[in-house]
Amino acid sequence: MDQETIDLVAFDERHLDGAVLLSREAGWPHRREDWAMLLALSHGFVALQGDAVVGTAMLTPFGDDCATVNTVIVAANMRGRGLGRKLMGAVLHACGQRECRLTATADGLPLYEKLGFTATHEIRQHQGIPTTRPADAANDAMELEWVGPENFAAVTALDLEAQGTDRRPLLRLLAEAGRMVLLREAGRIVGYAALRPFGRGEVIGPVVAHTLEQAQSLLSFLIASRPGAFLRVDTAEWPELSPWLSARGLVGVGGGIVMDRSATGRQPPGPAKPFALASQALG
Repeated sequence: MDQETIDLVAFDERHLDGAVLLSREAGWPHRREDWAMLLALSHGFVALQGDAVVGTAMLTPFGDDCATVNTVIVAANMRGRGLGRKLMGAVLHACGQRECRLTATADGLPLYEKLGFTATHEIRQHQGIPTTRPADAANDAMELEWVGPENFAAVTALDLEAQGTDRRPLLRLLAEAGRMVLLREAGRIVGYAALRPFGRGEVIGPVVAHTLEQAQSLLSFLIASRPGAFLRVDTAEWPELSPWLSARGLVGVGGGIVMDRSATGRQPPGPAKPFALASQALG
């Protein structure tokens, strides 16, 4: 059919089942629940051919100055017709003047470059069922505890310190969908991590801490809490973390390229930094 037969409409709950079918065709692990969580945070668009979903794209805003573009998929039989560019035009219009970020596949890279995105760094994806191994050496100065309502504000403060953007809506959904753990060192809160269902198992992320050792302590705690579970971690700190994760049975299976558009050059205040992502879609 001609391109004119394709309608671009706002993504709502009626399109979730079609989006799941589209992501399965693309080889993505997303469940209906994963799509629904993204939709709750995002401005979404779908391309419809009749009642069939043949394309998707979402923009997830974080405050008034930053957003991520994600779930850009075009059905295999509809590629090469400019539909991906049309979907990207819709999300970039919704983005407005915000700085816009995305994680690109090699196939999507040329289009995003034409739209003004610049590659910044690489993400590595690790996944698997953790292997049985001796417990990691404990640092007596570190204490870990599950996050409750009374210390959720500490999580949001750490995340803002590491990301430089207000992600409270995302953090609330992560806490509702799974669990979060808080790390104290010498009595001071220095890190947090989240664990939630995703795809064929569970994802650990975000992981935010001041140091690599603190991040490994958070990861070790959550890995140990889920023996026999299929786990996933996406990290930009792969030179240090990839060998450590692989040694625990979470092998590298690819990744993506982070790109930025309308970057402001500002830096998160720190010293906390992200060691693992909530997801490649959300950062």
